[in-house]
Amino acid sequence: MKRNVHLAQLQGNYLFPEVQLKKENYLKQNPGVSLISLGVGDTTQPLTGSITRALTQASLGLGTEVGYSGYGPEQGKKELRKKIAQTIFKEKFSWEEIFISDGANGDLSRLQLLFGSDISIAVQNPTYPVYLEGSLIQGVKEIHLMNCHPENDFFPDLKKLQRTDIIYFCSPNNPTGAVATKKQLEELVDFAHKNRSIIVFDAAYCAYIQDPTLPKSIYEIERAKEVAIEVSSFSKSAGFTGVRLGWTVVPKELRYECGHFVLKDWNRLVTTVFNGASNIAQIGGCAALEPEGITEIKGVVNYYLENAKLIKEAMQALGYEVFGGVNAPYLWVRCKGKKSWELFHYFLENKKVVTIPGCGFGSQGEGFIRLSAFGNRQQVLTAIERISCQ
Repeated sequence: MKRNVHLAQLQGNYLFPEVQLKKENYLKQNPGVSLISLGVGDTTQPLTGSITRALTQASLGLGTEVGYSGYGPEQGKKELRKKIAQTIFKEKFSWEEIFISDGANGDLSRLQLLFGSDISIAVQNPTYPVYLEGSLIQGVKEIHLMNCHPENDFFPDLKKLQRTDIIYFCSPNNPTGAVATKKQLEELVDFAHKNRSIIVFDAAYCAYIQDPTLPKSIYEIERAKEVAIEVSSFSKSAGFTGVRLGWTVVPKELRYECGHFVLKDWNRLVTTVFNGASNIAQIGGCAALEPEGITEIKGVVNYYLENAKLIKEAMQALGYEVFGGVNAPYLWVRCKGKKSWELFHYFLENKKVVTIPGCGFGSQGEGFIRLSAFGNRQQVLTAIERISCQ
């Protein structure tokens, strides 16, 4: 049996396990040391009351004759699909265009399976690793990087970008915390129309956008339905990182060059390779979209945004140049003459704080680290105290 040649193209370890390994090695060499992580973007606040009650009742119901349920529809429960269409998209889509998943990562991987290997793609640089590495695993060979950095306001120069079949775009962005303006997304949609490309728009952090002038969805842009698929998640808003629940919108207007509907192929693929999201998780998702759940989630989002504000102010007071952290939970910090891994080790060894090296997100991430606001407030304050201590 020969090894999958596409897996051989991946360089070294996946970023986050590599950071975890360095953290564990440091603790082995320094037993008793307490580290605080401002790195990996996992949520820390408990699920809210109304969501917890819904999940509990659903779990208990499975232990009864009346409440037990087996397989649900692979595309997701109709009730949740309708709630997303009504609550998030204000009836801009029918429920049939919304597919429930076990999270954005899973759907991004299934979309890559849908597109196959004989395509060209464009990804932001720096970028969340799954867009690039998931495509490499599929065997995609033609990959174009869209350089995004402070000097171009973290938005690529589309005039210099070669035409590709797929354009991956994330806003609010992971890792930079940048949020695309309406004008920028209009340029992106126009570019996709001109080149007959499909945009895969990752909106997993849209709940953190507080500025009403900034789009939370690609579908706030005219004619986006004809060129875009949107992926989103309950993970970073409702705290479902461990519960696992997300959704993907595939508009009826989206077609391949031959005229075939992308929606039909997506439905066929999902019902073939996916058994559907957890029934319990979907009931929790319905609760999250009720008025009480929405209010509770806003409180949690504001909690993390306050963390971001505190971290940003502390880093700026130390003279660091900091991007993001306003309408996004991530902060992108320039390393002041150091390489990314150098600053990572500096904070680890001297401040006992874990960060994420920007170079792990692509060549344009070199010279930056990513900080996350997804921490417990007391730990965030302690981390700030450690960082600020000379």
